[in-house]
Amino acid sequence: MKIAAQYGFEAAHQLPRLPEGHKCKRLHGHNYKVEVVVEGEPDVRGFVMDYAELDAIVQPIIDKIDHRYLNDIDGLENPTSEVLVMWLRDRIAADVKLPFTVRIYETPRYWVEA
Repeated sequence: MKIAAQYGFEAAHQLPRLPEGHKCKRLHGHNYKVEVVVEGEPDVRGFVMDYAELDAIVQPIIDKIDHRYLNDIDGLENPTSEVLVMWLRDRIAADVKLPFTVRIYETPRYWVEA
């Protein structure tokens, strides 16, 4: 069984490893959407995981990057969506002990999952 919660944040970044002339090398921003999907069997309460528990883990991490310049955050010097999803996953994994995935939408069309 799977449960999911969505979170959002706004942030600016640039991708310094891209060639000159690539639009994403320039400073720009996104309204990111993050989905965290947790998988497991319901516990004695009937929950795979209590949404309040998941929010207590994920929201403080989201708050650290909301309305920030991502390149200034340790570990996000080259903040592609691929790097960002792994950064989030590593921090969430410290407290979520069930199998889970993180999906980040950079735009409504483009997402990455880990």
